[in-house]
Amino acid sequence: MGKDSKSKEGKGKGKQAAGSADDNASKGKGKGGKSSDGLGTCTYVKARHILCEKQGKINEAYKKLQDGWLNNGDKVPPAEFAKVAAEYSECPSGKKGGDLGWFPRGKMAGPFQDVAFSTPIGATSAPFKSTHGYHIILSEGRKN
Repeated sequence: MGKDSKSKEGKGKGKQAAGSADDNASKGKGKGGKSSDGLGTCTYVKARHILCEKQGKINEAYKKLQDGWLNNGDKVPPAEFAKVAAEYSECPSGKKGGDLGWFPRGKMAGPFQDVAFSTPIGATSAPFKSTHGYHIILSEGRKN
């Protein structure tokens, strides 16, 4: 994934990813954040994502996640999300289960950052579009 010159924060360098990221504040540790859930107040997010060029393909991946977990109200286990990412993602990170590791606010651009920093820990985002294609994000952690 490449640079995105339309970053809301003017820091369009780095990869853009999609997904959702949760924050350690949801465990009751709102370090430095004003919000008790930590959403939107953390500095770093740990996430996995699935990236597809075509909307139909990302919808297939999402349906697989829904059928396995989301329709039952369950959270998708990271290992299971990784299997779906390896099967569907067109991003090089797909080979490692969509793992993006920890990334700071300002590294990812536009919609990806917005979704990553607003998705609760353990939650999976709905599919969304960015300049790189269609994404689903699994939020794995937050920290300051």
